[in-house]
Amino acid sequence: MGKIVMRAGEATVFAAQGQYTDAMPELVIGAIDGPVGQAFAQMMGQSAGHTRMFAVRDCNQMVRPMTMMVPKVTIETEEYVTLFGGIVQSATADAVLDCVIEGIIPREQVDELALVILIWIDPRCATDPNLDQKDLYKTNYEATKLAISRALNNQPTIDELIANRNTIRHCMVEFDPKG
Repeated sequence: MGKIVMRAGEATVFAAQGQYTDAMPELVIGAIDGPVGQAFAQMMGQSAGHTRMFAVRDCNQMVRPMTMMVPKVTIETEEYVTLFGGIVQSATADAVLDCVIEGIIPREQVDELALVILIWIDPRCATDPNLDQKDLYKTNYEATKLAISRALNNQPTIDELIANRNTIRHCMVEFDPKG
């Protein structure tokens, strides 16, 4: 694979029954000397309610390629911060590293790439006394790997999108937009 300037991907992995642990990462991956690297560097500052952080596997174990996690919703509670900077951070970092191990991300490019991942955690997770932390990890891990793979394989293709134009619609649209 040649130089990766910028690719985008997304995925959704649904929660176990009765959980709010759906994962829906959206990401860009690309060269540190390109638009993704520039965006990464500009995101280093804090933003009220949208604290960004590196994906780390544990203390002193920042994943490569360097990965910035950005919450899609405003962080308002300590419990939410703990989920974002704990379970979801671990799942995200593990998924990125496994993408390198499995050859999805070219190993020879890991020090030349950056990822910016927008991450959804349903705010109800932070207050759910029955939260299945393993499911929260699983959905975020699987969705992150899938989003990276889709980004680097340009999926879905334009041919797939065109072929499915009239048979697939957004899961939250309960009406026929054409009718």
